Amino acid sequence: MAKVAINLSTGSIQQEEVIVGIDLGTTNSLVAYIHPEDRKPIAINDQGQGTIVPSVVHFAANGETIVGTLAKDYLTTDPANTIYSVKRLLGKSYKDLGEHKNYFGYKIIDDNSEGLVKVRVQDRFYSPIKLSAEILKELRERAEHSLKTPVNRAVITVPAYFNDSQRQATRDAGKLAGLEVLRIVNEPTAAALAYGIGIDPAEEKTVAVYDLGGGTFDISILSIHQGIFEVLSTNGDTYLGGDDFDRAIINHWIQNNELIADTVNEDKHLQQELRLKAEEAKKTLSSQEVYTSNIDGTIDCHIERHTFETLIAPIVSKTIESCKQAMADAKLQPEQIDAVIMVGGSTRVPMVYEAVSEFFGKPANNSLNPDEVVALGAAIQADILAGNRKDILLLDVTPLTLGIETMGGLMDPIIPRNSKIPTKAGRQYTTSVDGQVNMKISVYQGERDLVKENRKLAEFDLKGIPAMPAGFPKVDVNFILNADGILKVEAIEVRSGVRQEVEVKPQYGLTDEQVEQMLMDSMLNAKEDVAARMQIEARSTAEQMLYQVERFVDKNGEHLTEEEIQLTHKNLQNLRDVLAAGGDKDAIYTAIDTLEEQTSPFAERIMQISIKQAMQGKKIE
Repeated sequence: MAKVAINLSTGSIQQEEVIVGIDLGTTNSLVAYIHPEDRKPIAINDQGQGTIVPSVVHFAANGETIVGTLAKDYLTTDPANTIYSVKRLLGKSYKDLGEHKNYFGYKIIDDNSEGLVKVRVQDRFYSPIKLSAEILKELRERAEHSLKTPVNRAVITVPAYFNDSQRQATRDAGKLAGLEVLRIVNEPTAAALAYGIGIDPAEEKTVAVYDLGGGTFDISILSIHQGIFEVLSTNGDTYLGGDDFDRAIINHWIQNNELIADTVNEDKHLQQELRLKAEEAKKTLSSQEVYTSNIDGTIDCHIERHTFETLIAPIVSKTIESCKQAMADAKLQPEQIDAVIMVGGSTRVPMVYEAVSEFFGKPANNSLNPDEVVALGAAIQADILAGNRKDILLLDVTPLTLGIETMGGLMDPIIPRNSKIPTKAGRQYTTSVDGQVNMKISVYQGERDLVKENRKLAEFDLKGIPAMPAGFPKVDVNFILNADGILKVEAIEVRSGVRQEVEVKPQYGLTDEQVEQMLMDSMLNAKEDVAARMQIEARSTAEQMLYQVERFVDKNGEHLTEEEIQLTHKNLQNLRDVLAAGGDKDAIYTAIDTLEEQTSPFAERIMQISIKQAMQGKKIE
């Protein structure tokens, strides 16, 4: 790998190389770059496969991983081993999914109500980060094949509403795919850049970006002033998109063919057949009045445009309500919006375009391909970071990631490298042991997954945490980095107000060469680092599970049968044995999953008993 020079004051790369822009989407993903001759952004179409790469990953029986267009074919033939809409899972716990967990045709594991979800495929467990990395790897390989040059750096876009955990998960996925993620950019900001808005530093505009993709919808109101993009407000729904249009068509066909909805839901093959037919119908009805087809000659798939528009009217109306709320939050009226930009393939539906144009009182701008616009904007942002556009303001950035040590000696990033300063970011933590009254906060700087490979900046104890059961205390850890590069770290126990803070200098005497070396080390060791992180996380999850289940059985033994207690002890011992034998992450998660599945039914039963006992003798007014 070639040595890379990095301008620490701007975060720009000091050599000619291709930095790509990536739109990692729920349904489809794309990669784009700036053409070296005409300096215009272009979406990469490798070997004529099209610019769009479906965000689908299939795990074949022979161990092969298939991504994109070919993987999409397996949605109907092998749904249990074919993963889609993984972006919905990024940075989420099982509890976050709520009623939407039945949406997925594959198995999602609830190993811990607070932990991040895992996807089980046969006897292997995958995090959404790993699955997203497979999609990013495919995009990277397509770019390298098309451009005939190595691609090591990228700008990746995320929805404006993505929280810190989701952004970090996206960054980790890039790292696992062998990419250094120079910047995580808001999708609406990228879309505005693609339309040339904000490139002239003298330009001042207020822009609405209406983004209706396959699985998500969001509306963002941006203020652009002197090349700085500020999100004034954002609104939307992470479970609303073109998929809902498809579902409305499917329900219409189920009713017309007198099918039983529960039977369709249980038949994953038929479910996916209907889904793909509905998607085809939706696209056809954007340009034609009628769609006619069938499944196996027995299920009639006929629908007319006016019927389709009647079915989707409540969904479109819901997006307009979000627009109203976003405008109210930004304290603006529609006439104060200078431009309305349409993003996402679902905006091709004529009814959507008309509704948005009517609400804002002006024709929405859809002159660019709505599927490509975000990736094109990401490519422009990449070009700015490469130092090729001197006319656009780049705020100072922090050269290395800042974070704290968590269980197992892992580095939990709080402020990622290349974050513009001044900035503030934080996360919430809790205790892992009952009655814990102190928490050690160790601050590190660097790009490696294990803190021992990074540079320690400071350490302090948050003392006086009220003694509570594990998981009850809520400790906010905030990093405040000012314009001079001075970092203040504060820890606050939310319930009691106990607080402690320390001030550190994040540069900590590092030379430019040392910073470059730390970056190179992180890239060269990315695969090993991520594998080590996943193994440590698996062990930490297992240890927490052992602790919690043992406490639960001791406390509620009277409500359990002898058989349940014996089986629980057997599964607990199995998990201990796997840990003692140094089992890999998949073996650990298999043991966790077995214990989880076995204990869940009686845990729910005891919860009901507790609720009944709490209600006894109490009168509801």
